[in-house]
Amino acid sequence: MNNPNKNKPKKNEIFPSASNRPSWHEYFMGITNLVASRSTCTRRKVGAVLVKEKRILCSGYNGAPAKVPHCRETGCLREQLNVPSGEKHELCRGVHAEQNAIIQAAFHGISVNGSVLYCTNQPCSICAKMIINAGIKTVYFKEGYDDPLALEMFDQAKVDLVQL
Repeated sequence: MNNPNKNKPKKNEIFPSASNRPSWHEYFMGITNLVASRSTCTRRKVGAVLVKEKRILCSGYNGAPAKVPHCRETGCLREQLNVPSGEKHELCRGVHAEQNAIIQAAFHGISVNGSVLYCTNQPCSICAKMIINAGIKTVYFKEGYDDPLALEMFDQAKVDLVQL
């Protein structure tokens, strides 16, 4: 019996057909998830991607600064001190994903003014200040984060904050 599907290519789920092609938001948020997988934080994996005119400028994930031992090696100081999420950010050796994306752009001479940030998590107030001063106009995020000050600053600075 002949098999009519014998010579047909198998469907590739990584590269979907045009009928189920991801939207731009789905595409960039999917990339933030991949970027987050590089995180060295033991508490939370966060990824960020800066985009301008549908082109990726740079990305960042949370983790220790370059040339500094990762939290996986040293242990998490915040866990050791029982510091709740969202408090005492200064007691963390990690750089946030949003900060790393902005830093990488600056390091490589890329302007992020007028760009859009995609992030796995809603930015905290520390990152909000950097996002505002960098001229980023819109932040798209997946998971919320309880930080009323960040929300207030984004509102005052007229930075759009959109949960996808």
